[in-house]
Formats: sequence, structure tokens, C-alpha cells
Amino acid sequence: MKQYNFDEIINRKGTGALKVDALEERFGSADLIPLWVADMDFRCCDPIIDALKKRCDEGIFGYPVTPDDYLQAILNWLQTKHNWSIDREWISYIPGVVKGIAFAIMHLTTPSDKIIIQPPVYHPFSIVPKLHGRQTVLNPLIEKNGHYSMDLEGLKGVIDTDCKLLILANPHNPIGITWDKKTLQELAKICAEHNILVIADEIHSDLAIFGHEHTPFATVSKEAAQNSITLMAPSKTFNIAGIVSSYAIIPNKKIRDGFYKFLIASELNEGTIFAYTATTAAYTYGNEWLKQMLSYVEDNIKFVDEYLKENSPQIKAVIPEASFLLWLDCRELKLSQHNLVTLFKEKAGLALNDGEMFGKEGTGFMRMNVGTPRSILKKALNQLCLEIRKK
Repeated sequence: MKQYNFDEIINRKGTGALKVDALEERFGSADLIPLWVADMDFRCCDPIIDALKKRCDEGIFGYPVTPDDYLQAILNWLQTKHNWSIDREWISYIPGVVKGIAFAIMHLTTPSDKIIIQPPVYHPFSIVPKLHGRQTVLNPLIEKNGHYSMDLEGLKGVIDTDCKLLILANPHNPIGITWDKKTLQELAKICAEHNILVIADEIHSDLAIFGHEHTPFATVSKEAAQNSITLMAPSKTFNIAGIVSSYAIIPNKKIRDGFYKFLIASELNEGTIFAYTATTAAYTYGNEWLKQMLSYVEDNIKFVDEYLKENSPQIKAVIPEASFLLWLDCRELKLSQHNLVTLFKEKAGLALNDGEMFGKEGTGFMRMNVGTPRSILKKALNQLCLEIRKK
């Protein structure tokens, strides 16, 4: 069994990597430690690399069909990883999870319709509906002593007859919550009663850590299965976002037929050779790499948590139940959001996501990507804590 080296430092500058090569454009300086976008700095697992090389060696890249082993790999992965038994006709390739959300908005709503989101939450949940001329309705999570929960009573209060969709982050980004079955069942019941379709973004589903488990929304009840579109991908799991390998799962035939007809009309359901190849290899042979990577990420999270407690206890790490994204509570620094961002970026030389981009509920927070070699995290934390001590 191969032991993967997640301590390896790979220079990504000049490779066209958004995480590194867009620093000047996004943050105003290229000389920052990039700990922002959800893109890990770990080399992809060997089976995916080998499968892509084999495909390249064939030397012909014509139009592909949807391979049977690709669909079977998804079926096997969902059954093994998430105890979710699905039919292959429920699956369709989509060119990205955020694009899938946009397609659902375009197909299933009109400009007079409203879409519910639950901030602080992944910022495209707010941006995409607004760019498509839809109004978002906010049902913020409840935060108490660093613990977050879904405000189901609040949800009932914000719903009106114009609400048509609810976009669910499961697991939740940026906080890393693996929503429990009871919460998801109640959410499904409320949405079904009000004829609100749930769009479940489950791109972080394979990244449950510290003994937690992911529960696919569509598995919690018949109501959930018949009133949802689930969007998944191996991209976050195996660090292959640039290959664009997402897919939708829709159990309800009526919803499925309508949505997939919308995709087919613009050939949005047609995957690329490399998407099919990488997904099949990842789901068939990538589990050992995944286990080792998640163990390394868990240790990174513990490292950051312990380092902050010892050196800058004013910053508290909200320990995630899933993913390599760490929600940092910086409120005890008592800085304005502008000054907080200045501290991280201009003084400490770090590129993190500003908590306010996830909604006003993120004021006083920053999001850190710990999917990177520990030596880089140590350097980043040294720089940050040094600046805090200067205050």
C-alpha cells in the first residue's frame, strides 16, 4: 500500500491555478500565502493520474459516449460510501455544481420567484440567484457558543407563496456541518408542504471527518427523495476541480424528465473524456488516497486549533465535521471587518476568504483552507500571530 506524501510542497505559480495565479487580481498582491479557494495543494492520487495518462496515450480525443463503467462507478461509490442505492437513469453529467444550481434556477423559476438560502453560506448561493434576477430569502443559521444549527422555525416564518427553491449546503460550507437525519427530515417536510424544491449541493459529501458521517438529503425520507435535486462531484474529494466532473441525481421522474430535457436541449449533459475517465478512476481506485488525505487534514485542523489556542486565543477555530475548510471566529480581536481583512492580508501576508462574503452573519470570521502542507500552515500562523502580538 502506497503512503502518499501530503507534506510535499508543489510550486503552483505560473500553472494557471486560480488559487495562486489570481492572487494579484483578487487580493491586490501576488506575494501572499494562498489559503482561500477550496482547492487543495496535494498531488492527485496515482490511479487518476495513470488513467488520464493512459487516455492521453491513445492520442485520439473524439466525441465520447457516457461510459457504462462511469455510471457504475458512481452507483458503487454512493452505495459504499453513503449507503445510497440509486438507479443509473437518475444520473446526469453537469458541467459544475454551481452551474447546476444556475440551471435549476433558470429551468424551475421565474424572475418573480424567490429562493431561500441559509447564511453564512457558500457565496454563489446568493450571487447566482441575484445575477439571474431572482430574490433571495434569508434564513440564517442559529449560532450559540460556536455551535451552529438550522433554524427550522425561522424557515417556516420566512416562507411565502413566491418561494420556489431552497438551496441546501450539505455538508454546510463554510462551517463544515454534516446535517443530521432528523434535521434533514424536518427540512424536507417543511419544503414539501410548501411546494419548495430543495437543491442539495453535496460536493463536500465525501469529506466527513472526526468520525462524522454524511447523510444525503434524498435518503432521509420519501418527501426528500421526491422533492430534490442532488448535485455531487469527485472534484473536492480528489482535488480535480479543473477537470469539471459534476453530476446530478434526481429520483423524481417528473422533475428529472423536465430538468434533463432542459440540459439536453443545450447539450449541457454531455461530459468530456477526461471527466468520465477521472471520475471512474477516482471512485474505483481512489479510496486509499482519500483515507490518507482526510487523516492528514484532520491533523492539520488539530494543528491550527492548538496553535491558535497557545499563541492567539482570541481566534477560535470552529472544528468542522466535514471538509478541509476551517471557519475562524475572530470576533474577540474586536476589529472591524475591514481591519480584520487588513490584518490577515496586508499585515500577515495571507489570502483567506473574508467571512462577510458568506453573508453578514460572517462578520468577524475568516475562512481558511487547510488542505495544504503543514509547513505552509505553520508559516502562515507564525506570520498571523506575530502581527496580532504587535497590536
